[in-house]
Amino acid sequence: MKIVKKIVSHFILRGKQNKRVLLVNLLILFILFQGYSYQKSIIIGGEKGWNDLSKMEGVTTGVGRFGLESIELSTKMPQVTGETDLLLTFDEKDNFDFVGNYNVISNNLTYTKDSIKGKGAGLSRGVTNGITLKGNKYSLLGRQGLMGSFTIEFWLSPSIAENGEKILSWRSSINTKPYPDYQMIVASINNNRLEWRFNNVFPLYQDTDILLSGFSTIIPGEWSRHTLTYNDETGCLEYLVDGRTEAIKYITTTNHEDGTVCMPFVGEGAKLEICPNYTGKIDNFRIQRTSYEETSEDIYNTGNEPFRMNGGRFETNPILISNAATLNEVNAIMNIPEQTDIRLFVRSGENYCNWTENYPEWKEVLSGEEISGVTGLYFQVAAELLPDGSGSKTPSVTQLELKYTETPSPLPPFTVTAIPGDSCVTLTWSYSVDDNAGGYYVYYGNRPGEYMGRAAVEGMSPVKVGNTTSLKLTGLENGKIYYFAISSYSRIDNKINGTLSKEVYARPSARLSKY
Repeated sequence: MKIVKKIVSHFILRGKQNKRVLLVNLLILFILFQGYSYQKSIIIGGEKGWNDLSKMEGVTTGVGRFGLESIELSTKMPQVTGETDLLLTFDEKDNFDFVGNYNVISNNLTYTKDSIKGKGAGLSRGVTNGITLKGNKYSLLGRQGLMGSFTIEFWLSPSIAENGEKILSWRSSINTKPYPDYQMIVASINNNRLEWRFNNVFPLYQDTDILLSGFSTIIPGEWSRHTLTYNDETGCLEYLVDGRTEAIKYITTTNHEDGTVCMPFVGEGAKLEICPNYTGKIDNFRIQRTSYEETSEDIYNTGNEPFRMNGGRFETNPILISNAATLNEVNAIMNIPEQTDIRLFVRSGENYCNWTENYPEWKEVLSGEEISGVTGLYFQVAAELLPDGSGSKTPSVTQLELKYTETPSPLPPFTVTAIPGDSCVTLTWSYSVDDNAGGYYVYYGNRPGEYMGRAAVEGMSPVKVGNTTSLKLTGLENGKIYYFAISSYSRIDNKINGTLSKEVYARPSARLSKY
């Protein structure tokens, strides 16, 4: 740029005393630098947002640098299967059952972003009665009948872990005698531990009151995963904390595996209360119609890591450049916490319609470093986001800036003439002053500015004539007017076509047969 400024200053000084000289000098400057390639850039993301993505796997939008929208890893969301009875993720301010088997009767939980899974958790404030649900005829706890195998699981982060706090409460009744008995499933805190109590849920079992108490201390402010599971084949009722067995009991006639299994039975459908008397956070509450060991751990998201360990990837749409270009650099505004990483990839081509997942081949690049060998009419960028080894941190991308050099369009000829003849027109033009010009296209038609001619023996408009300065178009209709214009195409790539010259016209006539 310093050289350009010096040349401009030189020409201006020479032309100060004569305006005509100055204009000529500026025209020469325009011609000299028309052929030079200038670096341009395209912004993806940033203030524009991330609407131009063709692929998002394992990633989602979040808040990045400067408060702008970013791309980051999505959290490990629990899955809904055919055996899922209830799923509350607490990721929205309005809680609902993802399965649709339970209706929310009342909801006094407060939404908080301080979650262990997903985007949010439920915050209970002690005496607010939490959230109450009523199951339909397809739910385990909302209709009368055998339950079979089941698993109840949730994450807790209590504020105080006070004695008597209730996390779950289901109370119903069952007719096993001439008079009804109450039924109850309650999970509550006692001596800083969670305990489960069942009353009359297993009618054939010798003890109407069953208690499973954990030995792990619940620590205020820390998340822990609590799982209660029953297997109807073995009669095993088991309580686990963070995947480790805390208490186990066989609900059989012998209290061992070899006894007859006593099945759970729901007498009357009743409401399910979650956090009816609890202070703290709860996340991802699930009821599954299978025992814990019968279901893949992926369903329960048993790991403590909030982000996907295999990372995520996004790809932009193919980006059209007006002329063939060379990608010079990709500058990314990123946030990469310790032990996380972001890998950037680019590829290019002339026609993206035949692109596949791996063709053209992706090339890995580094942000801010020079790129070589990436040219074409289309560019595409991809990024892989990788978490840390514990899956607790995610990197993010706020903006991508693509810096590229565009091959300039060559200037058209400055002078063009059209001489009519008998059923023909002879066109001549000057060579383009642009060194980038490698040849010429001749456009023709019957209306000004509309060059859609088909009549000439030499071909339909435009006619590619190579690096020459004349063409005789034959087979034209006498008496009809024709309009013509010339463009130059690049010597680097003949697909790069410049602007049109001034328009000329001619009318063929039989009386001009000598031409």
